[in-house]
Order: sequence, then C-alpha cells, then structure tokens
Amino acid sequence: MPRGCREALDVGCGDGLLVRRMAPRARHVTGLDRSPEMILKAKALSAGVANVDFVESGLLEYDLPEDHYDFVCSVAAIHHMDFVKGLTAMRDAVRPGGSLVVISLARNESLRDWSYAAAGVPVHHFHRLRNRRRADDAPGAPVADPDMTWDEVRDEALRVLPGAVFRRHLLWRYSIVWQKPR
Repeated sequence: MPRGCREALDVGCGDGLLVRRMAPRARHVTGLDRSPEMILKAKALSAGVANVDFVESGLLEYDLPEDHYDFVCSVAAIHHMDFVKGLTAMRDAVRPGGSLVVISLARNESLRDWSYAAAGVPVHHFHRLRNRRRADDAPGAPVADPDMTWDEVRDEALRVLPGAVFRRHLLWRYSIVWQKPR
C-alpha cells in the first residue's frame, strides 16, 4: 500500500479483514463484495472503524470511478469473474501513480503446475495446524474453482497491465503487482 494513500479499494472483501487492516494506512477504504452475507458480516465486524465503508455489488456490476483509487487490491476473488474484464475495471479505477495488487488462484494443467502444487501441501497443513483449522472448516465466503491456467493468467495480466510483475507462490496462489504510470 503506497504511503499517503487517500483512497483504497478491496475487491471481493469478504468479511472485511483486509479493509480493517488497511484502514490505519489510508484516509478512506471501501470494501466491495457481491455476497450480502459477507457485507453484513464485514459491517458488523467493522463497527467503530470510521474511515471504511462496504458496498454490496460485484465488480463488473459496480460503476467504479475512473482514476480514483491510490490502491486497489483483490485477494482470491478475480477467479470468480471474467478475468480480463475484472482486471481492466480495477486498472481503470487506479489513479496515475497508484498501485494494483491481485492475489488469486489458477488452474493446474502441466506436470510443472501439479509439481508446484504438491510442494504447497505440507505448508498448507502446517498453517492449518498452526491456526487450529480443520480440513472441513467452512470458508464462509463463496468458493469457485479457477478456470484459467497459470500461463493464461500470466499472459493476460501482462497484456492488460504492461510492466506488471507476475509471481507464482506456494499455497496455490499468484500475485500481480502493477503501478499505473503517472
């Protein structure tokens, strides 16, 4: 998150955890989620945090202001929508000099993909045990399997966001980090 952040947006905010964590570092943070249950939970958990608000809407249905946000992020949400349209909408909402960070999931296709995924299994179990979560714990937020492969995500991200940095991580995640030119 950039220093001096005025406006931040969390796309697919779920229960608002990231919104609340960003609140001390921004003048105002908006959480956007299409799940009415998640928005209700986010509002309840964020009572008393003055500089946040939550909007019940999908990204592609919401009229985002163009060049408005200093920081836009989305964690484990973009694979629930059309990737290119979602990435384009978030890109267009970022103010010149602002940043966009996307963390999400991709579909395994190659032997390399499956090998990389297998390497994340022990780490996943370690985190689950450390956080005392059971394998059958419900996530609370809607879940969806990704339909794009790792290579497809990388290629489309770099096409839509020239100069972006794409990284693949353990625990079946990737990150895309991009700064909008001034």
